Amino acid sequence: MEYIENSLTYQEYVSLRSSVGWNNFSKEQVLNSINNSVYNITVVEDYKTIAMGRLIGDGIYYLMVDIVVDPAFQGKGIGSKIVDMLLAFVDNRTPIGGRSSVQLIAEQGKEEFYIKRGFKLIPHEFCGSGMRKIIKK
Repeated sequence: MEYIENSLTYQEYVSLRSSVGWNNFSKEQVLNSINNSVYNITVVEDYKTIAMGRLIGDGIYYLMVDIVVDPAFQGKGIGSKIVDMLLAFVDNRTPIGGRSSVQLIAEQGKEEFYIKRGFKLIPHEFCGSGMRKIIKK
């Protein structure tokens, strides 16, 4: 199994999202999002891409997105390693005396996976509810 940095392709992206039943976006949007990611990971086994994770950010705030492991390979620690690599990327770029905020929206039922890695449910004592809005054309 090989963890590859910053090599995610359009086809890998749409294929992995489809493997877990997620809707895809237009090709233009996908290519733009991949190109504008600050960091991404793909996982390959026997020449097949079986997982991915992306990080969007500006140096202070980061958003972990598209953490996907093909269902045939789930439960083997692949997702955990992807999250660890994304967090290490942020840690390595956070200066001494600085701080960074890493956020995500967990799929329903997957919250515990992230809680075990130090994420906190929102709302909590310092933050209100997370929110989102979809714009569809």
